[in-house]
Amino acid sequence: AIRMLRDARPELSVGAGTILDRHMLKAAEEAGSQFIVTPGSTQDLLEAAALSELPLLPGISSASEIMIGYALGYRRFKLFPAEISGGVGAIKALGGPFPEVRFCPTGGVSAANLKNYMALPNVMCVGGTWMIDNAWVKNGDWQRITDATAEAIALFD
Repeated sequence: AIRMLRDARPELSVGAGTILDRHMLKAAEEAGSQFIVTPGSTQDLLEAAALSELPLLPGISSASEIMIGYALGYRRFKLFPAEISGGVGAIKALGGPFPEVRFCPTGGVSAANLKNYMALPNVMCVGGTWMIDNAWVKNGDWQRITDATAEAIALFD
């Protein structure tokens, strides 16, 4: 699917998410992924990704995981699941010992709290699925997805 999407829409940057180990990383590379996102971090996965040419956004939920990634040169992380890992308060607190680290919170981010996350100086972006309901995808309700996405974008105006 990654290769097909890249061929059909070359202007898009297409990545692979929920990569759990070095075997999945290799499969994503072979499929033509342009970047990788993980829900968590292991030493093995971070080391394998460091040898890859693909950019990696490693998932973390603690200062200890940041330190492991930091030691390998990572400065950008996905905080997952953001809300139950402390949300906005956790990101503010982590900015103290890690001032150069930037976060992409996902998991519990919604239209209701999006602005709170984006107001933080150490948040580079957010991820969420609130604008893409599984039923809408299953039913091919692309207009509803388009409208919900436009509403999410409008939150930044």
